[in-house]
Amino acid sequence: MRPSERGHKMLSFSAAGVILLLAWIYPSDSLYFHIGETEKKCFIEEIPDETMVIGKYRTQLWDKQTGSFLPSTPGLGMHVEIKDPDTKIILSRQYGSDGRFTFTSHTPGEHQICLHSNSTKMALFAGGKLRVHLDIQVGEHTNNYPEIAAKDKLTELQLRVRQLLDQVEQIQKEQNYQRYREERFRMTSESTNQRVLWWSIAQTVILIVTGIWQMKHLKSFFEAKKLV
Repeated sequence: MRPSERGHKMLSFSAAGVILLLAWIYPSDSLYFHIGETEKKCFIEEIPDETMVIGKYRTQLWDKQTGSFLPSTPGLGMHVEIKDPDTKIILSRQYGSDGRFTFTSHTPGEHQICLHSNSTKMALFAGGKLRVHLDIQVGEHTNNYPEIAAKDKLTELQLRVRQLLDQVEQIQKEQNYQRYREERFRMTSESTNQRVLWWSIAQTVILIVTGIWQMKHLKSFFEAKKLV
């Protein structure tokens, strides 16, 4: 094997190892939950700024006859509402029984993702139970790399380098977000310490003033009784 080929393969293996490691550190969130009629479920996702988020879901309706969850009817829909850390609504839309929603964060922090069904319009679902499978992908996990490779005609090594660059960019965003959180925590701590300091000073001043007033009052009392 020539040195150039050996170096090329070593670079490929190293890139693949780093990608697997970073994918393990930053996995996508996939879960399922149950909701009832008119019930609303909300999730909190900490997202850095300027980060794309893609959510995919599918619903299953409880069937009493079979005693299991079956694919939902087309008429059953889900309403998705997303709020940023300032409680500003950045997405509010009605989707079908299976859907996909996308948004980009512009403010770092905790984003609230809420889902609820249009069960009041479905007599079939009234009083029933719905299972929702939800998959939330953040940052570089939203990229469809096979599609990118086909579109840009990238080799396997070029695609892995592209993945590494996206991973590094996402890590930088995460680090910036952690610094942002640390700064907010430091400001909160300093504000709390300052308030505690001023409260301690106020208590000391009140005690001194109260002591002086008591001494003057006792002195006046003793003088009135001609004890002094």
